[in-house]
Amino acid sequence: MARFNCKKVFVVTDKILEEIGVVKQITGPLESKGIEIKLFTEVQPNPTVANVEAGLTELKTFEADLMISLGGGSVHDCAKAIAVVATNGGKIQDYEGLDKSSKPTLPLVAINTTAGTASEMTRFCIITDESTHIKMAIVDSNLTPMLSINDSGIMSNMPAGLTAATGMDALTHAVEAYVSTAASPITDACALKAIELIAQALPTAVIEPKNMQAREDMAYAQFLAGMAFNNASLGYVHAMAHQLGGMYDLPHGVCNALLLPHVEAFNQSAAKDRLDVIGKVLGDNNANLAGLDTIDAIKKLADIVNIPKSLKELGVKREDFDELATNALKDVCGFTNPIQATHEQIVGIFEDAFKARS
Repeated sequence: MARFNCKKVFVVTDKILEEIGVVKQITGPLESKGIEIKLFTEVQPNPTVANVEAGLTELKTFEADLMISLGGGSVHDCAKAIAVVATNGGKIQDYEGLDKSSKPTLPLVAINTTAGTASEMTRFCIITDESTHIKMAIVDSNLTPMLSINDSGIMSNMPAGLTAATGMDALTHAVEAYVSTAASPITDACALKAIELIAQALPTAVIEPKNMQAREDMAYAQFLAGMAFNNASLGYVHAMAHQLGGMYDLPHGVCNALLLPHVEAFNQSAAKDRLDVIGKVLGDNNANLAGLDTIDAIKKLADIVNIPKSLKELGVKREDFDELATNALKDVCGFTNPIQATHEQIVGIFEDAFKARS
């Protein structure tokens, strides 16, 4: 930061990280260099339009020359949204979709505290419009942070449930990127290495939170998965999970984990060879997954890390499936799914995930 000649830095984070002292680990050294800091801690899980607008108001009164986001995916997404509107104007809803901004954002340094979303290094940003209960997918090259930092030591403080959910989010990124219609040899290499590391490290990281090898491997895995989907994009797992998060305010990683085996079962007819490769990598790197087909291996891994077994268990309602499916088909993440589904097929996938995982 001193080399960037920064004088005023706007830090986007959350209240918990401030309370447990992680924020001070970042701001203390900056202040010792004479850099003025302003904190914005009003970021909630599944960040909203209101969070972005509140951050913009604080930023305008401070006139920062650089931003730092410190946290997990919600914090990074909120910071990206603040940064793009700060330099491009309008409101965050104007940027839903692909490459809607015309100017670079305020420079952003993203310091990551979870091993899952890879938001600290991607062009993706997800913001919930609380008036419509829809998670907007904003995909824009200008949203890419100028610098991202992953420290597995910070990640070792994650509780088991968050470790599991974010880890399954990373697995979903890798799987969807590998079967994407925009996949390439480069994204394939990143995705498969991420799947290998997750199969090995995620159960250990959940059970042994201070196992630093597992934490380090998960930090690399989620970053590799981010490199994969940042270029190959995603599929219907994310398109559908975004709607569940927007309507019910559910944890994104848990929604992905529940939907992943059902979406990939739907994709079998178009992506069987690639899904078979994924199953082999999972089985080769975790004895508990050996000999299982891909769909069963994904379900087994979800069981090992104690992911809930059904959408019903999360309070999702069948009567909402029609609206959820309609909105999922509009989500940009679904455009690179290996099969383009009908409304009825998306409803059918929701129905399958509503039943208890067997």
